[in-house]
Amino acid sequence: MVQLALPKIECTEYRENYGKFVAEPLERGFGVILGNSIRRVLLSSLRGAAVTSVLIEGITQEFSTIPNMKEDVTEFMMNVRDIRIKLLSKTAETGKMTLKVKGKADLKAGDIVIENPTDFEIVNPGLYLATLDSSEAKMNIEFTVKAGKGYQPAGMGDSVGIIVTSEGTSKEISIDAVFSPVTRANYSVESSGPGQGAGKERLTMEIWTDNTVDPIEALSESVAVLIEQFNCFTGLARTIADKEENEAWQKSIPADVYNMPLEKLNLSTHTYNSLRRGGITMTGQLLEKGLDGLMSLGGFGVKSREEVEVVLKDLGVESSGAPIEKDKKKKRTKNADTEGDNE
Repeated sequence: MVQLALPKIECTEYRENYGKFVAEPLERGFGVILGNSIRRVLLSSLRGAAVTSVLIEGITQEFSTIPNMKEDVTEFMMNVRDIRIKLLSKTAETGKMTLKVKGKADLKAGDIVIENPTDFEIVNPGLYLATLDSSEAKMNIEFTVKAGKGYQPAGMGDSVGIIVTSEGTSKEISIDAVFSPVTRANYSVESSGPGQGAGKERLTMEIWTDNTVDPIEALSESVAVLIEQFNCFTGLARTIADKEENEAWQKSIPADVYNMPLEKLNLSTHTYNSLRRGGITMTGQLLEKGLDGLMSLGGFGVKSREEVEVVLKDLGVESSGAPIEKDKKKKRTKNADTEGDNE
């Protein structure tokens, strides 16, 4: 394998929602390869949370006006879309939030109550949502929060419908959801300079987030995603080798042995029934499963394993499927004779 220079990564500027990172020295051409790949993952593949639908009591469509509220439904929904939600749990998928208000009030994101505060957190509680301008005003709103990646247009992936309550008819309204915690990402590539870095490149990356994720964490997660994807390719040679090895041992086994029915192996009734229940009817299937695989079958225990191993050896094949070499047979015969003499 060709050994390439490994860069040193340094965070040269950091704020809560911004990070600037420099990586050098890089081999020529790798600045664009790494920078472009990381940027794409940053903007599209990091998990986040967002409001996907809103249920306003008494409202059936997004073009309605809300009594005693300055904003109409469309304006309110536009403000709701700007609520930034931090995903606290790696396993959380969906959740609910509620907003219940009576009388005059300036509604802000911080007034919303989260049903599962251990799963989600609103990071911009000061965000303005709407103004109720009458003492008779009454608001009862339910928000659906979901975890996801990238961007989801309104109406996709949500089961919305009409809901009838004692207060009247309401409709759950879908909203555009921006899950990505990264709002912007840039990279630039330049020459690393003279001396030891001559002919090398310097990669500079800038990452802006919505405060729901740390820029350093965002960069690390993006690189982890790429490593996971690239690992699939590194195992390609091993997969091909395993396939060729598997085909080789299959070809080395005589067809009459490979296709031999279990009935001809003279197995005990218990072992035979265990194999049959596991869907194994021929010697070839038994070899493909392997002794370790057979141990997962119901009723197939240590004694059954030993029995199968002996039967396979009598047929001239190892439990792994490899044919028994002649010198091994001779060695076993010699040992058996020696044991007989000792007796």
